[in-house]
Amino acid sequence: MKSKPWVAQRYQMNKDILTICKSGHPWIFRSHVSSAIEVFEAGQLLRLVDANNQTWGYGLYDPDGLIAIRILKEGKNPPENNWFSKRLDQILEKRAHLRNYTDAFRAVHGENDGFPGVVIDIYGKTGVLQTYSASVDSLGRYLASLIVEKLQLENLIWKIPTKRASKTKVQDLRVLRGHLPAKVCFREGKMNLTVEIGSGQKSGAFLDLRALRKWISSQKLHGKRVLNLFSYTGTLGLAAEVAGAKEIWNVDISKGALETAQKVHVLNIKKHRPVVADVFEWLKSLPEKEKFDLIIVDPPQMTSQVAQVPVALRAYRQLYSLSLKHLNDRGILVAACCTSRISRPKFKETVCPIVSPPLKLIKTLQPEDDHPVGFQEGDYLKILIFEN
Repeated sequence: MKSKPWVAQRYQMNKDILTICKSGHPWIFRSHVSSAIEVFEAGQLLRLVDANNQTWGYGLYDPDGLIAIRILKEGKNPPENNWFSKRLDQILEKRAHLRNYTDAFRAVHGENDGFPGVVIDIYGKTGVLQTYSASVDSLGRYLASLIVEKLQLENLIWKIPTKRASKTKVQDLRVLRGHLPAKVCFREGKMNLTVEIGSGQKSGAFLDLRALRKWISSQKLHGKRVLNLFSYTGTLGLAAEVAGAKEIWNVDISKGALETAQKVHVLNIKKHRPVVADVFEWLKSLPEKEKFDLIIVDPPQMTSQVAQVPVALRAYRQLYSLSLKHLNDRGILVAACCTSRISRPKFKETVCPIVSPPLKLIKTLQPEDDHPVGFQEGDYLKILIFEN
């Protein structure tokens, strides 16, 4: 079927799909749709109707992967220009207070903000668009164009996520407006951070770790030793230095990331020790006499597949067990998990038996307002803080 993607085409839902839609979940998996849906092209806007031909809402069709329909809007009226603009205004209003603290924030957080598969991050006057499927490319570019006008951005970069780019061999970086800055500096509280959009992970930086950077920078770490595992470009190490730490070990498998950390996220280079290593293997060989007052464990996503969750949980148990051996008396351990397939309760029940006793859970960091949680899988980042 050839049709204009934004002219809605009728698709009748079965009972299973209708139940999922009413539950508020933003995805309809391919296992729930009939083969009749295959006549549509990627990104086709679908008018979802029930058995009585009543319109429930609208979604975008994806012919590839596990997700067949991404829910965009409930209600009988189709999404129009004014609807998109008003929705973005509501989203940006929720971020307004953050902009007093930082000029880098997530303007659109995918399904959690009601715009499936689309992420738009802001670094000063530069916006970075990411689209996680060809089915949402048009949606993403349209939303980004509205964001540019609303925030008066000078540059807009379209960055295809690494996993999608490698699978489809699409161009992974495009300049949609202005130019691609070599580096972008932004403020975050009392820290100045730097991002390399062209080469960095995600949109260039991990904006979702802002709450953790804020917490670390507020601690009394004068004279303390800090071990920052999976350190990437060292923003958490910088937060520890701002808090007064006398010695920070940044450990990561990426030499390039550590070199960037040394260049842009260090105040006193004598306080930082970069270590290029596989964290798991390095911890096994680290002499037990090496003790730290703060250990930050922030591993990358372990798996995106349900079947691999048990393997990921074993990895977490090993990681925190090894880390605990190097924590000083009265030390603090930060345990993070960004694997969406592992729920918040499951992560907590996995880590707590490993570290407590002797450690006690003293704080759980919640996502900030530019990373809202709208459904279970959207609660991907969990941060637990334990004290000895």
